[in-house]
Amino acid sequence: MLYRSTRVQENMVRASEAIIRGIASDGGLYVPEQFPKIDKSFDELSKMSYQEIAFYVLKKYFDDFSDEELKDCIYKAYDDKFETPEIAPLSYNAGVYFLELYHGKTLAFKDMALSILPHLLKTAAKKLNINKEIVILTATSGDTGKAALEGFADVEGTKIIVFYPKDGVSEIQKKQMTTQEGNNTFVVGIEGNFDDAQTGVKEIFNDSEFNKLLNEKGYLFSSANSINIGRLVPQIVYYVYTYAVLWGEKKIKNGESINIAVPTGNFGNILAAFYAKLMGVPIGKLICASNENKVLADFINTGIYDRRRDFFVTNSPSMDILISSNLERFLYEISGRDNKLITMLMEQLSKEGWYEINEEMKKKLECLYADFATEDETLSAVKKVQEDSHYLIDTHTAVAYEVYEKYKKSTGDETVTVIASTASPFKFAGSMNKALNFSDNTVSDFDIIDDMSKKYDIQIPKSIQSLKNKEIRHKVTCKKDEMKELIKKFLMM
Repeated sequence: MLYRSTRVQENMVRASEAIIRGIASDGGLYVPEQFPKIDKSFDELSKMSYQEIAFYVLKKYFDDFSDEELKDCIYKAYDDKFETPEIAPLSYNAGVYFLELYHGKTLAFKDMALSILPHLLKTAAKKLNINKEIVILTATSGDTGKAALEGFADVEGTKIIVFYPKDGVSEIQKKQMTTQEGNNTFVVGIEGNFDDAQTGVKEIFNDSEFNKLLNEKGYLFSSANSINIGRLVPQIVYYVYTYAVLWGEKKIKNGESINIAVPTGNFGNILAAFYAKLMGVPIGKLICASNENKVLADFINTGIYDRRRDFFVTNSPSMDILISSNLERFLYEISGRDNKLITMLMEQLSKEGWYEINEEMKKKLECLYADFATEDETLSAVKKVQEDSHYLIDTHTAVAYEVYEKYKKSTGDETVTVIASTASPFKFAGSMNKALNFSDNTVSDFDIIDDMSKKYDIQIPKSIQSLKNKEIRHKVTCKKDEMKELIKKFLMM
């Protein structure tokens, strides 16, 4: 399996090199030369564990890893750090299946891929005889940062630097990151929004002079964002696993399609579902759910991507994004892999803040349905699901549920549907209280969490229990144009 850039047709690389680089030298994203097909029956897959399905899927993409190397990565990633043996359990409530992707250490779906990425990176570096220190550079809207920090903390031969919008994450998300232990971890609050952090990181990746300086000092940049193919491919696994579980439990018939609804900001999670569909998982409609930063919903409905709009800080902060990096990979596929067109569109987005795709590409958007949920609709969805099924969903999952309800109403489609439940309700306690009114709204999120646990008889996850009294270790903030200087300072360059 070889990987090519979405932009200039540079030389193709093997999986290990694509994982180490993170982003192609031309600024494009790595995509597989071709998509492998599922060649086992779902009857056979339904008898396999999450780890076994992970090996089956990842081996198709990362075939320059030996079986032993890949299994070592998988079994170190998906172990008892997850609070449920299924790793990603399915729960049927309020007429839909919720795929619970938040049982890892940081209580968000990012754990599903970021638990394995450090092991993949370390193995890839060894395979390629890289003796430089790998610097993981990441922007986060709240969840990727903590999951990456947790995965890379004290991993030999690495340093990790995370930039987050200092006023754009929940109290719990902020505490998770700023208390992170590990001598190789650095966390910085940006005076701006996620797009500022993400744009700054991309510019640093593409700064050839700065990268040359790093190289001379014995460092090599890589990424833990889903721009890294080593982060994206493990997300395909849980969609294959989900279909196999539904098949094994006889919830679907032979060859029956399912719909998948995903709360979407950077387009990585829903792209993984699209890739699973390309591999042969019978997926019908991909339901793209946006919050009030609805740049993706507008694009899917019009073919025009326009980030020149107001930015909203919402109660689903991990989706507060106006530049969706992984959309580039989707555009590459629906354009017939036209790298020159993708380069042109991305340059126009960078310079002018918008682009419009051609009519042929617009027709291929039909595999997607898109809408958005307001903040009030999001809170109402939390309340509705709790009242209907005594089941708690966080605000991001609630965005997807609300958009799924709109989809059903507009289409009448009763296809079995799975909602990607991307975070634990305990991460967004203040918003949960606004929706359900079970606690004093003047107290801290930690006090609200205690009340939520008692009221709904749900055990507080271990990682939250230990967070309250942890020492704040990372207090640095900066303006977006100071990121490069801070990196130099951290690396003592």
